[in-house]
Amino acid sequence: MTADELLASPTTVASSDQPGAPVVLDALTRTYGATRALDRFSLDVAPGEFVALLGPSGCGKTTALRMVAGFDSPDAGQILVDGVDVSQVPAQKRDMGMVFQSYSLFPNMTARDNVAFGLRLRRQRGSQRRQRADELLELVGLAEHTAKYPHQLSGGQQQRVALARALAIEPRVLLLDEPLSALDAKVRAELRDQIRALQQRLAITTLFVTHDQEEALSMADRVCVMSAGRVEQVASPAELYAHPSTAFVAEFVGVSSRIPVERHGDHVTLFGQEVAVRGRVPSADAGPLDALLRPEDVSVHLDPEGPGVVQHHSFLGATTRLEIGFADVVIKTDVASSLARDFALGTRASLRLAAQDVLVSPRRVPAPVVD
Repeated sequence: MTADELLASPTTVASSDQPGAPVVLDALTRTYGATRALDRFSLDVAPGEFVALLGPSGCGKTTALRMVAGFDSPDAGQILVDGVDVSQVPAQKRDMGMVFQSYSLFPNMTARDNVAFGLRLRRQRGSQRRQRADELLELVGLAEHTAKYPHQLSGGQQQRVALARALAIEPRVLLLDEPLSALDAKVRAELRDQIRALQQRLAITTLFVTHDQEEALSMADRVCVMSAGRVEQVASPAELYAHPSTAFVAEFVGVSSRIPVERHGDHVTLFGQEVAVRGRVPSADAGPLDALLRPEDVSVHLDPEGPGVVQHHSFLGATTRLEIGFADVVIKTDVASSLARDFALGTRASLRLAAQDVLVSPRRVPAPVVD
């Protein structure tokens, strides 16, 4: 982020007493040379809702966030906040606060002065600025650090200051651009919970960019999974995990195993069982199909004559993930860790389907091996 963008981030006073504003991204398109970063990207965010934009690097999620913030402009489409198109409104006149991955604190200012920076630009009185900054620093657990400079704070504390600064101007839309990715695992988990609790308490409409599925699933009311500048699926975390609508979502969110299946009309055969296909059945022209299974979709049983062989263990606490070699594929399934010792490496096993239906996609042909 440039200094000009940081100076632009303080926003105007909210136009309504409602805590959060509805945000509509309507058919946003943005190209950079030959690259189309956003391709008619659309998303509706309800007032006070927390929506995560989740996807791999280069999918367009940060581009979308920068457009909402006003740091970039769409080639086509609209950005509506409270029903008003702000696509061409300068960043400093949008009622939004933003928190960045890199903290972006002023090194020559104390925590209190960093938090009060936007209020100073609004010409709020000094005593009011200091009181508001102290209140917010207390809210994020930094009441004892108001006079410290950024270099005297840990990474997690600096990000809390950045969050307090974004909240100081009482925005109706809060934008979070991978704010946790630079932190260690323990601090990341703590700050993740704190951000979510604050967002719910203040009822601020929030857009959160991340490539970390655990962050998205644990924090958001809904998750928008993106690929190549487009929406793959928008759903609650539970719906997204249990009922992915595309193969991309099934493989990007959570863990899935691909298993070749035989087609029988609107059913497929898997492990000798006939099971319904979830959602739309691919046409016969799609060719051979794979089923995509979560670990919990498969149950494993000790079987000296079974077609599967235990190849790997991963201890996950209460459960242990097994990788079972089966018919030229590897299938992941979970067992209670107390039973994992029964499934020693090399043990033969049989598998059964525990799901009532399965998601299928055209079979993925392995890339040829080049010597």
